[in-house]
Amino acid sequence: MRKHVAHAIGAAALWVSYSPLLFAQDEPLVLDDDVIFDGDLGFGIPSDAIPTDFDASFDDVFDNPFDVANESEQPIPAWLEGFTVKLSQQVLFQTKTHLAGVTLANGQRINMPHLADIETNRMGANIRYQYAFAPGWLLQASAQARLFLYDDYEFEANNQSFETEYRLNEFFFQRSFGSHSVKLGNQTVVWGEVDGNSVLDVINITEFRDFSIIDIEDARLNQPMLVWDYFGDLFGERSQVSTFVTLYPEYNPPIVRGSPFYFEPPNALVDYKRGKSLDFEGGIKWSRSFSGSDVSLMAARLIENQLRYSAPPNPTDDALSTNNTYTLFGVSANRAFGKLLLNLDLAYSAGIVVSSFNIPGFAGSNTTDLRHDQLGVSFGLEYAIDNEQNIALSVQGQKMVDDNESSQFALNDDVSGVWLMRYSNSLMNSDLALAISMQGDIDAEYTILQASADRTLNDHWAAGINLIVLEGVETTPIALFEGDIRVGFSITYTF
Repeated sequence: MRKHVAHAIGAAALWVSYSPLLFAQDEPLVLDDDVIFDGDLGFGIPSDAIPTDFDASFDDVFDNPFDVANESEQPIPAWLEGFTVKLSQQVLFQTKTHLAGVTLANGQRINMPHLADIETNRMGANIRYQYAFAPGWLLQASAQARLFLYDDYEFEANNQSFETEYRLNEFFFQRSFGSHSVKLGNQTVVWGEVDGNSVLDVINITEFRDFSIIDIEDARLNQPMLVWDYFGDLFGERSQVSTFVTLYPEYNPPIVRGSPFYFEPPNALVDYKRGKSLDFEGGIKWSRSFSGSDVSLMAARLIENQLRYSAPPNPTDDALSTNNTYTLFGVSANRAFGKLLLNLDLAYSAGIVVSSFNIPGFAGSNTTDLRHDQLGVSFGLEYAIDNEQNIALSVQGQKMVDDNESSQFALNDDVSGVWLMRYSNSLMNSDLALAISMQGDIDAEYTILQASADRTLNDHWAAGINLIVLEGVETTPIALFEGDIRVGFSITYTF
């Protein structure tokens, strides 16, 4: 049973990790020595448009204090202009009442009733901050807060009480000088070229807890790092060298109680107990640009993001957690042909633990420390139909390359992987964004469909609707969610 549960949760993790509607990563911002930000820095309004003598009396409660009509000649401080705040309300319904389940190896059928009901109902605040406080210096940060409301699964898991959550995600200082850039603090490193489906994007950890509509700040978590980038010609014309090191590696957080992926573990899952030995991750990437293409080589010492859990000697103690260090070698390249862009990522992982497919939420078996090597390939293409429409296709495959004949490897002898397709269309002067994505396994046994429509109402307000449909045979990883139909709604206010 645990095996099927782990597969089901793993499929959900793939959905979160590969959904192009959820993940996008900007290139790192690099500042010149003499850069000075002036004027509008984040609110999109003139710096003299914000009053300093606003009277928040009852008669003015419906007035907009940021209305340009209420202009004041006194500007706001420069350090305040870098804030961007997004407030949101999200509701997600599982709309189909039905039975889903799995058939065990002994032939026993286990059915899981799914009721049409509200699954998530939550308010959120995402805050981003960027401030160039001196020439060549930048401070960048992001944080989030969540309030789980009536009928949200976290509200129910908390004895029908309001639950809150806070997290500082991104926080780093950047110093740029000459051809160099140094960043210190919580940040993200992205190495893959294939958007949303790369075998190389394994450095930062991710959090998956449900099927809700989430932002990248919620899913891909930052880690404390020191990052150095060099953009000169010392290592080749039009080349770049980037390195990172972290002395405090993070791990995928456990599934929260009440989540559709959560199953009560026999022993409590707690934070990893760091010992006296030094755990660190580090890597280097060399890139070079040519006419119409880019090529990169990379190598890293990494620790698997997913911990392995095992039962303790004393049944009343917390579960035992174990991490695993491995080596990653990678190659990535892209090539543009007019409106068509081809992407390729290759990853060779040496020393992956065989039993590392233990998903947080229950204490999985950890009876072996056998390690194997793995080869992963991601290939993708993107085609710009016109200025408003884009289509992307990608496929990822992974295969063990060991000669070990142990039965531990028998389940993974074949190539496993997923494919992903997405289509996006921007209408009404970009005020309406439509997107459709489909993904499934390369054996064509399951499919996940997602469709969304996001409407920008004005400079501050936006609304969206999201549809998720899961279909597959009962032997697939999504067996426990097969037949689910989810519809989500969101409204956001940004200032």
